[in-house]
Amino acid sequence: MGLGGTAKKLQKVTEMAEDVYTRLNDLRDQVIEMRETTQETKERVDRLERESAEMRALLEALAEEQGIDVESVSADAHIFEAEASDEGSAADEGTAADETAADSSSTTTDASE
Repeated sequence: MGLGGTAKKLQKVTEMAEDVYTRLNDLRDQVIEMRETTQETKERVDRLERESAEMRALLEALAEEQGIDVESVSADAHIFEAEASDEGSAADEGTAADETAADSSSTTTDASE
């Protein structure tokens, strides 16, 4: 029985090693694919940043030609965006308060029935 048990254990270890090898190869393929995707994404982002800079330069040149102060327009846009964000946060808080009030009123209604 000693040799038979050893052979079974050896077979099991071999199968486990093959499984680990297969998983390792799959993982290696995933890493390679992720690196390629990351590189492609980086290249896209770089291209979009260049295009954005070109467009900004064009817009600034056009604005200057028309006598528009780009700095003040940009500052106004940032202020508007910040105020809208603050109002959105306040609206979210208000919605949560409304939901809490609705929950407590339904509890009161349930208790009175």
